[in-house]
Order: sequence, then C-alpha cells, then structure tokens
Amino acid sequence: MTSLDRRNDISQEATEPGAVRRWRAFSLLAVSYFMTVVDLTIVNVALPTIGRKLHFGESDLQWVVTAYSLALGGFLLLGGRAADLLGRRRLFMAGLLIFTGASLSCALATSDTFLIIMRGLQGLGAAVLLPAALSIVMNMFSEGAERNKALGIWGGIGAAGATVGLLAGGLLTRYAGWQYIFYLNVPIGATALILARRVVPESRLHSARRRYDPFGAITVTGALVIGVYTVSQAPAVGWTATRTLALLATSAALLAGFLVLETRAEAPLLPLRLFRLRTLAGSNAVGFLLGASFFAFIFIGTLYMQQVLGYSALKTGVAWLATSVTGLALAGPAQMLVTRASAKLVMAAGMTMVGAGILWATQIQPNGTFWTDLAGPLFVTGGCTLAFIPISIGALAGVAGHDAGVASGLLNTSQQIGGAIGVAIASTIAATRTQALLSQGHATAAALTGGFQWAFWVSGLTALIAVPVTFLLIRRRELARAAAIVQQREASGSAPIHS
Repeated sequence: MTSLDRRNDISQEATEPGAVRRWRAFSLLAVSYFMTVVDLTIVNVALPTIGRKLHFGESDLQWVVTAYSLALGGFLLLGGRAADLLGRRRLFMAGLLIFTGASLSCALATSDTFLIIMRGLQGLGAAVLLPAALSIVMNMFSEGAERNKALGIWGGIGAAGATVGLLAGGLLTRYAGWQYIFYLNVPIGATALILARRVVPESRLHSARRRYDPFGAITVTGALVIGVYTVSQAPAVGWTATRTLALLATSAALLAGFLVLETRAEAPLLPLRLFRLRTLAGSNAVGFLLGASFFAFIFIGTLYMQQVLGYSALKTGVAWLATSVTGLALAGPAQMLVTRASAKLVMAAGMTMVGAGILWATQIQPNGTFWTDLAGPLFVTGGCTLAFIPISIGALAGVAGHDAGVASGLLNTSQQIGGAIGVAIASTIAATRTQALLSQGHATAAALTGGFQWAFWVSGLTALIAVPVTFLLIRRRELARAAAIVQQREASGSAPIHS
C-alpha cells in the first residue's frame, strides 16, 4: 500500500483529542459486539420454553442455536472483505440494522420455521457487523500495548458475553417471556445506530477497481451449511447411510473447490497468503477448537441442568454465573500477561482450564446437585478468558490495514463455525448414547446423563487438543516479530493507521 493509499484508507473528523475519539468509538463498537455474543447463548436457557410454545420437534430445536451460528460463520469472510472495500462504518451500520430488525422479527415469531429463518437472518446481520467492528478497532489502535489493551477488553467481552447471555435468558424467560430475549436487542441496536455515524470513524481501502469473490462465498458457505446439517441429521439417518456419506462428500468437495478458487481469484474472499503469518494461523486454529468445545459445553450443560436436574430457566442462568466469576477475575491478568509475557503460554493455560473443566463435568450424576456436580467444572471453565484474549490479539498481529476486515472475519469465522460444528457433534453424540441406554432399559434421567457424559468427554478432549496446537503453530517471539514487521511498514507508510 502506498503513502497515498494510506492517507485514503481512513477519513474522519479531527476536532477532539485522538484518544478520546478512539475510546468513545471503541465503547460503542464493544457494546454492539457484546450484544451479538450474548445472542449466541441467551437462547439456550429458553429453548425448552420456546420448544413448548412453538411446538418444535426435539431434533429441530438445536437449529434455533445452530441457524444463528451457521449463518454468522458462513458469511463472516464475505462481510469482512466487503467492509474493507465498501466502508467499515457503513457495513457496521448495515449489519446492525439487519441484526436489530431480525431480532424484532424473532420476538414476533409464531411458528418454529419462521423463528429459525429469522435466527439465520440475525446471524447474517452479525456476520456483516462483527468483522467491520473489529477491523475498525484494529485501524484505530496501533499494534502494541494500546491495541493489546483494546483487544484484551474485546476478548474479555467475548468470554463474559457467552455466560451473561445465559443469566439474561433465564431472567427474561422467567419474568417477562421468551420473546424478550429478542426484544432486548431492539433498543440497544437502535441507540447504536443513532450514535454510530457521529462516533465511529469511517475507513476503507480505496482502489481503482473493486472486485469481489461471489463464487468463493457460495462454495464455502455451502460447504459449511451442508456439513453441519449432515452431522446433525446423522443419528436419525445413520452415519453410514448413502445420504449421509453423499452429503459429507459434497461438503468436502465444496470446501476443496473454495480453496482452489482462492488460489486463482483476482480478489479472493480469503487471501491464502494470510496463513503465512503463523500467529494468525495458530490463533484461528485454537479459536476454532475453543468455539467447538466451549459452546458445546454451554449447550449440553444447559440441557443437563434443565432436563435432568429440573432447573428452571432462571436457576440455570444463575448457575452459569460461576463461569463468569472466574472469567471476569482473569480478564485483567490475562491482558497484562499477554503484553508482558507470552501470548502462547496464556493461550495454552486457558485451553487447559477449559478442557479440564469440561472433563470434570463427565462425573455428573442423574441425582446430582450444583455444588457436587457443577460448581467445580463451571468455575474452572471460566478460564476461557485466558484463551479468548490472546486469540483476539494473535489473530490480528502483523496484519496490514487493507486486510483488517478479512482477518477480523476469519477470526470470528473460526470461533463461530467451531461453535456450530461443536454443538452439532455434541448433541449428536448425546442423542445417540441416550437412545442406546434407553433401549437397554435405563431410566430416562440416567440415559440422558450418560449421553451428556459422552458429549462432555468429546468436548473436553477437543479443548485439550488446542494445547499442542498452540505450541506447534505459534512459535516463540512470533508476536514480537509481527510487531517489528508492522513498525517497518509504518516507517514506509504502509501500516494500518489509528484515528
């Protein structure tokens, strides 16, 4: 990028101190991000109520969660690249409008099909909003301590939002009605829309020609949708059934086609050169495993609380506060340790805590209680904050300003698709094992618990796989080298600039 490109990359008013503008804009972006993260889990505790009110089939209920995650993950890359080319604030506001409107529609839903469709539209809005918001943050703060502070807060929001959503879902479902878990987004989104144009700076990459990669977007989204759908339906259809194998093969072929297209496209949706940054590649791999394990743990843990222990939506939400307590306590130390010590070690420690907590949960019993079966695992998995924060920092280290949107989209894609696939696999394993135990004459509570135990084993081991991945893909001093690259770019006038 030339000096002229750098000057054109961002335009904004300069009538107040830069630090004040940056943190004011960051606050608005962070609130919007928090809203979308909360929406990933706020539905979980309300699922039984939604299922009864809208007459969901048991096998279809998971799609209230999966439709949102899948649409979000499937379109994040496209949203990130569009933000780079069309304007990050413009895309942020467009995504916020879609998300808020879909939230209102979800609240007004009177059928299961309509709710699932609107949840998918919510996910699409978030897919446009999130990469634009994170790339704005990246361009406002230069790489180093100040950006680490901002991304540390961002990562902490991601970790806390997931569990706060469970508490909010319980409170709203109990005292207001399940519709209000969606109504909640409307005033927040509307306020953010009103303030965005005044507070958030506009930025984009200017070039003579804007080229897109629609075929890349179609192939990767198709691959992910078909893959998750196949995994979720396999227990009913059969893992070795012709239909299952054919759909898995189709998904794999589309994914392979996407990779081929990206090597030949003039303006690829996902420039594969980004993976030369080992920090980026490693952080996204760990982000995928974190999403697959942690969100599956939330999904299965919530089902255990409500279907086996008989918890109400409110009691379930309060129980999940244990995870938030640990997460909030570790947020500050995590940001400090990443800046002063090693992001790799902090990331590995976080994933170890997540894996250990989930594996501890395999000891749950049909007649369990909170303090004997749940408290320990919930407190320990709150260590996910130690992973969320360095993942957010590492996935953007060394990325040039003109790739900020797509790098942000890739980070969110890794986590959200990991979550979608993790939930689908965990629910599949739980259902398969439960049916097997029921056929052997076990009581319902014991059969459900047995299924949830198997799901926890798989989810916990998935989290622990991230530990060797961290040490394998993120080499020592990788972040320091990335920072040095950025400093060189700044000296030549080609680095991302701050407001």
